[in-house]
Amino acid sequence: MEAAIAQRIQYPSWVDWREFEGKSLRGSLRYSQRVKEEKRFRGLALAHLQPERRKRSVSSEVLCSDNNSSALLEAGSVYPFDEDLILKRKAEEVKPFLNGRSMYLVGMMGSGKTTVGKLMSKVLGYSFFDCDSLIEQAMNGTSVAEIFVHHGENFFRGKETDALKKLSSMYQVVVSTGGGAVIRPINWKYMHKGISIWLDVPLEALAHRIAAVGTGSRPLLHDESGDAYSVAFKRLSTIWDERGEAYTNANARVSLENIAAKRGYKDVSDLTPTEIAIEAFEQVLSFLEKEETMEIPDGDL
Repeated sequence: MEAAIAQRIQYPSWVDWREFEGKSLRGSLRYSQRVKEEKRFRGLALAHLQPERRKRSVSSEVLCSDNNSSALLEAGSVYPFDEDLILKRKAEEVKPFLNGRSMYLVGMMGSGKTTVGKLMSKVLGYSFFDCDSLIEQAMNGTSVAEIFVHHGENFFRGKETDALKKLSSMYQVVVSTGGGAVIRPINWKYMHKGISIWLDVPLEALAHRIAAVGTGSRPLLHDESGDAYSVAFKRLSTIWDERGEAYTNANARVSLENIAAKRGYKDVSDLTPTEIAIEAFEQVLSFLEKEETMEIPDGDL
């Protein structure tokens, strides 16, 4: 009987949150307490793999621990694990600390914000919104590309800010923002009412993605002439020079290059959206831990 084994190094063990049901966790349960609970109870995420489900293999030290006992399972051996199960468990770990706060995904065009955002919202039980789609609905179905042509970029950015303002008053939502949402400081004011997550993808990978699907839906790209990859890479480089620093305002950074390196992949294109979503939750947890530490008075440490 196969079991899905979570990788100890990449995916830390999970706390059994059932004993905290009915309690207000934010502010009362600090990360120092979570660490103590993890020491008390560590467990592997075990589940039967269905033949049709995708399996990934990892090679690392896998630690199995219950109460104070632990066992190292053949360091260096290869075990299959279930990405979907790990994503679900990671969402269960982070959700109590969110306290209903929303999450905003930012990043360059083509970085996968919508795909990853939908995965994250599903496992959290949150609602999902695509900012560009909301703007199109508000404009009676006019596409973003058409809005740029007929009304100009400044008009679109105004609508984008209006959408983020409305979304910022909502709880338990995951939002995929437009690539240029980061350029207006007022937008950060709204996004920082929740948690902002930057999907950091290499420009070469972005250019290949956009070239593969065409630039027609990208109003800042489709007027250029030349082969699709060269056009995309040249324009993306210019846009990065204009926006790159703004992305660093995000609360959490998800570097696809770092994920690929940890997994031993040669290219970020080998990563699945689920792996990226798992890493996003990991980075959100790191941010929340730092945030919680900053809120603890020095005398309580």
